[in-house]
Amino acid sequence: QVRLVESGGGLVQAGGSLRLSCLASGIMFRINDMGWYRQGPGLQRELVAQITSGGRINYADSVKGRFTISRDNAKNTVYLQMNSLKPEDTAVYYCNADITIPQPMGIMKSDYYWGQGTQVTVSS
Repeated sequence: QVRLVESGGGLVQAGGSLRLSCLASGIMFRINDMGWYRQGPGLQRELVAQITSGGRINYADSVKGRFTISRDNAKNTVYLQMNSLKPEDTAVYYCNADITIPQPMGIMKSDYYWGQGTQVTVSS
């Protein structure tokens, strides 16, 4: 069974930094795209940053220049370095990954998986 486990959230003052990590574990053939989403109070879940298996990166406009996404394929881990944090960055941050897993009869199946979320709170 594939699992995504986030860590690194917490409480920080405005202007501070946090680094989130997400470890994928289980029987996996390949991890494709990986990304971070967030859901603030009363808001819909939104994409923060995404990185493909080839290293192409996409950021939400609201975090460009402040957040950096990276991945370590050897460790099955994706990171989100968050600098110059603002109160409006307060949200539950979720890891997401498109993972290909082996099925019986040699079939490969790709699906999206989510972590349980980690709370990031930025005080003013």
